[in-house]
Amino acid sequence: MSIELANESGVEVPAELIVDAARFAVNAMDVNPAALLSVLCVDEDTMADMHVQWMDLPGPTDVMSFPMDELVPGGRPDATDLGPAILGDIVLCPEFAQKQAREARRSFEHELAMLTIHGVLHLLGYDHAEPEEEREMFGLQNEILDAFYAERHRRAQEQRQTDRDSRLLSNIGFTGTEQGTGDAGTTGRSEED
Repeated sequence: MSIELANESGVEVPAELIVDAARFAVNAMDVNPAALLSVLCVDEDTMADMHVQWMDLPGPTDVMSFPMDELVPGGRPDATDLGPAILGDIVLCPEFAQKQAREARRSFEHELAMLTIHGVLHLLGYDHAEPEEEREMFGLQNEILDAFYAERHRRAQEQRQTDRDSRLLSNIGFTGTEQGTGDAGTTGRSEED
């Protein structure tokens, strides 16, 4: 999955979090891993212009999605692999998202992760114009967001354990860079130790 992020908003954003959230959502929806996705962060004036141009609605909004190729989650098992496709563009407005996050008493980072996942779902054809569609889309969005945070938590725990193990091994004099025999059961220390 190739994800490009461009920040033209003038607001510092957690780029790695946005890309990770997009990648996680795309994988969760079983989209071809060779698909291409673009995420653009813009200022409120630019978003307001886009909102009027594409939705005929005044003022800025938090996220807009522009699907390119028609991709469906999962696809057909008997379908031939068409290769990489352009999933589309997600446009985020970090300044608007900051205000929205404050009002909802959420972190800015959480808001951007949620909006990114929301944008991916729009690219895949989900909508929330009707109550039934809204229940389906927001339910799926929340499931993906919860799974995304669970995975990040799991990875962070693994990293903390790896760091603790490395410190412990270093404290006892085993750094893994000393020459050893490489046989199972050896400490990695040289015979001179």
